[in-house]
Amino acid sequence: MSSGCAPLLLAGGWAIAARLEGPAYDPVAQTISVLGAYGAEGFWVMTGALLALGVCHLLTAWGLRPAALAGRVALAGGGVAAFAVVLLPAPTSGGSLRHGSVAAVGFTLLALWPVLAVGRGEAVPWGLRLAPAVGATVLMVVGALWFFFEANRQGAPGVAERLVTCMQSVWPFVVVTSCVLSRADDEARSAG
Repeated sequence: MSSGCAPLLLAGGWAIAARLEGPAYDPVAQTISVLGAYGAEGFWVMTGALLALGVCHLLTAWGLRPAALAGRVALAGGGVAAFAVVLLPAPTSGGSLRHGSVAAVGFTLLALWPVLAVGRGEAVPWGLRLAPAVGATVLMVVGALWFFFEANRQGAPGVAERLVTCMQSVWPFVVVTSCVLSRADDEARSAG
């Protein structure tokens, strides 16, 4: 349940917060952090969405027993980073080293958790196998690099950030779904 709620809460939060912010907010050129800055019209919505995202990642990490411990710890660390982003919001204008650093740690943990969670053995669910995990991590790293490129050239960091955060919030759901389907297949084989 928590893994399925994470992407919905994140995307719903930024969509509602952007609507509250009005036409002054440009989702292409501005980041999600702008929506969570003190003084932003949708501050409480974005703050609530980030807190809920952190809780979802923590609950998913706690319950995802088939995943390797290192991956579960990295996913939980991504949840804690979401809390830290809330505690250290971006300023209404300009950058913040503290906020940026915490966000970078969160991006890194959430990009690495798929590879760190890879299971061993023959009956490993699809989402915890090496090839899909490496693919997910590579896509997230490429997306994060695109975000940093866009942010430094004053391009479209909002688009890049949304793509990366969507991938990072959807992958836990993909992994959990593969675990549930794998368990159902195992039960069907043992019953038949």
